[in-house]
Amino acid sequence: MRKAIPVETSILNQYTRYQQEGAQQLLNQELEGFNKKIVVLDDDPTGVQTIHDVSVYTDWNTESILAGFQEACPMFFILTNSRSMSAKQSETIHKEIARNLSLVSQKLNKDFILISRGDSTLRGHYPLETEVLKNCLEQYMNIDFDGEIIYPFFQEGGRYTINQIHYVRENDRLIPAGLTEFARDQSFGYQALDLADWCEEKTKGRFPAENIIKITINELRRMQLQEIEEKLIQVQGFNKVVVDSLDESDVMVFMTAFLRAVKAGKHFLFRSAATVPKILCNIPSRPLLTKKELVTKNDRGGIVLIGSHVKKTTLQMEELRNCSYPLTFIEFHAELVHDAGGLDKETNRVRALAEEEIIRGRTVVVYTSRSLVHTDSENKDKILETSVKISEAVTAVIGELNTRPSFIIAKGGITSSDVGTKALRVKKATVMGQIKPGIPVWQTGAESKFPGLPYIIFPGNVGEIHTLKEIVELLM
Repeated sequence: MRKAIPVETSILNQYTRYQQEGAQQLLNQELEGFNKKIVVLDDDPTGVQTIHDVSVYTDWNTESILAGFQEACPMFFILTNSRSMSAKQSETIHKEIARNLSLVSQKLNKDFILISRGDSTLRGHYPLETEVLKNCLEQYMNIDFDGEIIYPFFQEGGRYTINQIHYVRENDRLIPAGLTEFARDQSFGYQALDLADWCEEKTKGRFPAENIIKITINELRRMQLQEIEEKLIQVQGFNKVVVDSLDESDVMVFMTAFLRAVKAGKHFLFRSAATVPKILCNIPSRPLLTKKELVTKNDRGGIVLIGSHVKKTTLQMEELRNCSYPLTFIEFHAELVHDAGGLDKETNRVRALAEEEIIRGRTVVVYTSRSLVHTDSENKDKILETSVKISEAVTAVIGELNTRPSFIIAKGGITSSDVGTKALRVKKATVMGQIKPGIPVWQTGAESKFPGLPYIIFPGNVGEIHTLKEIVELLM
């Protein structure tokens, strides 16, 4: 297994760009006449952190998928929230999604490209989800998938891939993802530092690292489109393709070669972070959202819900205590999950306190106890089940509010999904854009608990220490 060490961020400037034509121009040429629908399955709500003016559906029945296919926009998202599910639950819903996708695609006679959007730090039900999709779609649609493209690059979150090592930016250093707290996740941990090794580890050796196709940063920077296309043409047997990238132009170069391979008859699935959907759909960047776009005049306070336990979230919450405006902090005692009826009582207590403050015009910060709640079991599904119970209880604080707050921020993937689908009861949302890089905002649908409310989805592993504080101050 390949070794890797932290490096300075200055390495990002050491790879010269050699292209003679702009990457955007080349991509535009390949996208002319390209009419496949782009369907993104998002395993938590944070995958829309690079896009705007795109719909997100929170179920995958044929009616929703049909609506997505019939939209003018080339792309739509389906929120599966599968990262909060057991492996068995995820398998079940991905079978349903594959069946419904095939039904709609065949009914409309419209082909699609499927992206499984996962965590940029490589957590989630992989390879389970993409293998289920592959097997079911091949059965239903009489096609063969040649390969799977592994693409976790996500610049806004400080995720870069260089010579197959995937890095997480921490201040002025790039840390191999396999050396971070994310690789020690109780449910989705891993040991590999090299993406090819990661594929081998996750597939239990079925796809050896030495056989995996590598698209290097030098190939991308030198615009070796023919060489990249030829590599993709040669992929077969659902082999994996791992791709380097340091900025969006690198993704544009790869997508140009990818589209050429698709036009030559190749079929791929993607397991990617949030940048791939943006570039493949050719969505331009837009300015960050402003207070005027997000908050109407309202004498009520807002609510910030913090569920994520990663170190970055805890540091951001502590910095929020230095907010320029008065806030009320309310701790939700998550350890009560072990007491019969404990979580229900805690939800009622916290909801009553929060509502009183919101009516007074004061913004509240509800946060779960910062110490991670442990279970007696080492079973990953049991550990995940406990996390989900806590998330459902804390998000019910919003679900049971009788007063519309001026804004809602949810911190953490499982937390933000539960707030959106269970507490706010959103069926379809529109992505307004981002309030900070990598931090998306939904506008809730007419069917939701608070229609038309900007809902800010703050991933647990994104932003600087001061980012949460800056967002709250912007909204107040």
